[in-house]
Amino acid sequence: MEVSALAKKLWCVHKQLILVVSPLLFLPLLFTLPEKEGRCLYVVVLMATFWCTEALPLAVTAMLPVCLFPTLGVLPSKKVCPQYFLETNFLFLSGLVMASSIEEWGLHRRIALKVLSIVGVQPAWLILGMMSTSAFLSMWLSNTATTAMMLPIANAILESLFGDLKSLKEKCSKREELDSDIINGHATVKLHSLPSVPSEKQVLSIDVVDSEPIETRTAEEIQTEAQYQLKVWKGFLICIPYAASIGGTATLTGTAPNLILIGQLKSYFPDCDVINFGSWFAFAFPLMLLFLVVGWLWIAFLYGGLNTRLCYKRNDYRAKAEARAKAMIVEDYKKLGPINFAEGAISFFFVLFAILLFTRDPKFVTGWSVFFKKGYVSDAVTGVIIVSILFFFPSQKPSLRWWFDPHASNTPYVPLLSWKKAQDSVPWNIILLLGGGFAMAKACEESGLASWIGGHLQPLAQVPPPAAVMLITAFLACFTEFASNTATIIIFLPVIAELAIRVSVNPLYFMIPATVGCSYAFMLPVSTPPNSIAFASGHLLVKDMVKTGFVMNILGVLCVSLAMNTWGRAMFSLSTYPEWAHPFNQTAAATDLKLLTLHNATL
Repeated sequence: MEVSALAKKLWCVHKQLILVVSPLLFLPLLFTLPEKEGRCLYVVVLMATFWCTEALPLAVTAMLPVCLFPTLGVLPSKKVCPQYFLETNFLFLSGLVMASSIEEWGLHRRIALKVLSIVGVQPAWLILGMMSTSAFLSMWLSNTATTAMMLPIANAILESLFGDLKSLKEKCSKREELDSDIINGHATVKLHSLPSVPSEKQVLSIDVVDSEPIETRTAEEIQTEAQYQLKVWKGFLICIPYAASIGGTATLTGTAPNLILIGQLKSYFPDCDVINFGSWFAFAFPLMLLFLVVGWLWIAFLYGGLNTRLCYKRNDYRAKAEARAKAMIVEDYKKLGPINFAEGAISFFFVLFAILLFTRDPKFVTGWSVFFKKGYVSDAVTGVIIVSILFFFPSQKPSLRWWFDPHASNTPYVPLLSWKKAQDSVPWNIILLLGGGFAMAKACEESGLASWIGGHLQPLAQVPPPAAVMLITAFLACFTEFASNTATIIIFLPVIAELAIRVSVNPLYFMIPATVGCSYAFMLPVSTPPNSIAFASGHLLVKDMVKTGFVMNILGVLCVSLAMNTWGRAMFSLSTYPEWAHPFNQTAAATDLKLLTLHNATL
């Protein structure tokens, strides 16, 4: 059999081979390390392998601690199973339910079109509008849903500006056919929408008719313009998933790694109450805005959006196309009609949801949680209270007249959100993934594995902390290009926490950059679902994402480093070693002393 044929067959069964070979390959860990630490490390490495290769579905791998930790004697099941539904999971669940109600009534679509109508349709400003809208929506919706909703809108605007993508590519590739192919302003534009998630039910349908005077240009001019338009098109497609990934870092519920940080902080440092929804938002939102602006400048520069047209207006064919696109956005917004009762109610509860979470205990001012017994009311309680109301609050305006009018239609009562809709919208696999991460962190803590690893990281104490922040962020931003951001932060956060303890640095100084860096996956289509959706348009090439994403990763690392060493240092008192980290440090020291005693005894 030829080598190539054998390689193809092996690739067909590579996942099965990984499942069989990996447990055997890592067996030496059980016999070469201290008993409990070695068994815990065996499970951690095995799960990391399965997560990175996706030999098993991510959620199935996340459930392995339930069977492996008890059977290997690392942690009893009564301690493992509760980790799968901590209060952090309820906060995440409440955010997802709120997002599904926004999608159900199309509020996200109204927000998107309104923002785009405000920013204008010149390419650079429109890219900024797309990125701003995507980032804001991804703070509350999932990054995937945001991208799937925004891309069809972007394509509609682009087709109104530049015409059909297929004909645009022909203008670039067939110069001999361009002499008779002129832009005439009379165009029919149809949107070929990208594949979207099931929750996005609305598809744009546009028929733009314009009667601008005919303008004749040379074939070379038309080709140059078509090449410019193709570059702008790429910029539009690539900015949306990037902005969604950036925006998700601004809120605790915006992306799973943020919640894993909270869960693992509570596991390792029970007395740490520094991070909550309000304090995280106060830190991460300015960082998100900074990175969004810097990223916009880079994308607009790379794809032709930054030019002198930002400074003055011109009356040419581009201006006419922009006028058509502007009219299309305004018209599509008008088609939505006035805000109905359901949209208004969802808007109210959405704003209330954000305000209550932000003001519960923002740290820099006294929050409303002081009215309750200390430590009893958390962000999860706030989230569940608000989303529970959605299941019984009416979607139609109540009327007293209906009760006294026997001829009024007896339509069924419809709440703002049904459980079926919420059940279909919630990604339950992510909740299991969060639970698997918390179970792994608990095992690393109680088995002493985190302390054991920390002891071997002592040489890194020579690295200055600011440089360590940049190295940690850069490493995780690169690692998450090939693995799930959730799996990445689950694997590395315990190690990073122990590293901070060993070098006597505030753990948040290392853990926050690691968490944010896990969301900065920009270089490959497979890095995140939003990247994959944009790549599925067929217009982006891998080299486009690598070229753009490489610089985006560098800019992200620099922005995180700036944030941590300026307002982050002041907000979280990162210059001092916190009191809440001492209990863990003492436990680690006790573990080290026990290991040292055992070592001396064997000698």
